[in-house]
Amino acid sequence: MLNKGKKAVVALGGNAITREFEEGDIHQQFANTRRSLVGVMELIKRGYKIAITHGNGPQVGNALIRVEESRTLVPPIPLGVMVADLEGGMGYMIAQSLQNKLHRQEIDREVVTIVSQVVVDRNDPSILNPTKFVGPFYHEDEIEKLQKERGWVVKYDAGRGYRRVVPSPIPLEIVERGPIMTMVDLGYIVIAVGGGGAPVYIEDDGTYEGVDGVIDKDRAAAILGRDIGAQELYILTGVDQVALNYKRSDQRFIDQMTVSEARRYFEEGHFPPGNMGPKIESAIHFLEMGGDLVVISSIERMPDAIEGKTGTRIVK
Repeated sequence: MLNKGKKAVVALGGNAITREFEEGDIHQQFANTRRSLVGVMELIKRGYKIAITHGNGPQVGNALIRVEESRTLVPPIPLGVMVADLEGGMGYMIAQSLQNKLHRQEIDREVVTIVSQVVVDRNDPSILNPTKFVGPFYHEDEIEKLQKERGWVVKYDAGRGYRRVVPSPIPLEIVERGPIMTMVDLGYIVIAVGGGGAPVYIEDDGTYEGVDGVIDKDRAAAILGRDIGAQELYILTGVDQVALNYKRSDQRFIDQMTVSEARRYFEEGHFPPGNMGPKIESAIHFLEMGGDLVVISSIERMPDAIEGKTGTRIVK
């Protein structure tokens, strides 16, 4: 039975589906996807209305390699289209894995995947100054050719090598928010805004135009939560809890913090931009837009995090 008052967004990390030190073949991706849905099933059993989103970092990296390796054989695909392709492909994996779990447990809920466009500001600073690393690494002597022939911006990824950087604009609204909200309200489990959604901006005549960039998945999850009226947001990552002074001798895990405490810790530099920073920013944004609770935890421990036995809970 559905709990009429409870809606939640669950944001799965892309690394949950393609894990570090794995080849990342399709069999491993399906196995990892099935494991990642244990906590989602717990929310379903409690009657939550749910929207699921997911990251796609490793998968976009692989897609970019495929494009580069086949460039002389078939036309290349823009990054925004790759994101849309992965929304469909990864949404298929998550939907099928969840449908099978529901079937085995005799739970009558439908699952649907929506390829989502997300509106960004055409003048977002990141479009003029891209900083998001994507794709394979290149040698220094290849940079000039890549910049000249393909118009790419290439920067040094500290300690790793040279990579393409692309815009990562702030999400403003979801184009398909109406259908997503309607289906969630009807009890469908909706997979949407995968990989942050395909970024688009609005032309002067009101039409949409794609952006060759990527949107942070957690920031998009906060917007998804706002647009469906969710009370709770679960951000699942590679650690059980958020920590202050991470990986230092004085590291301290946080069980619960308020929005004001989270903002203060963020301003003190505890949450780096390429790691926990966007998750904390997204949590703050979601709560300021009307949400009640954000839980940050690992995929494996999500059932315990729902119970408050682990994870970091951020409240108003």
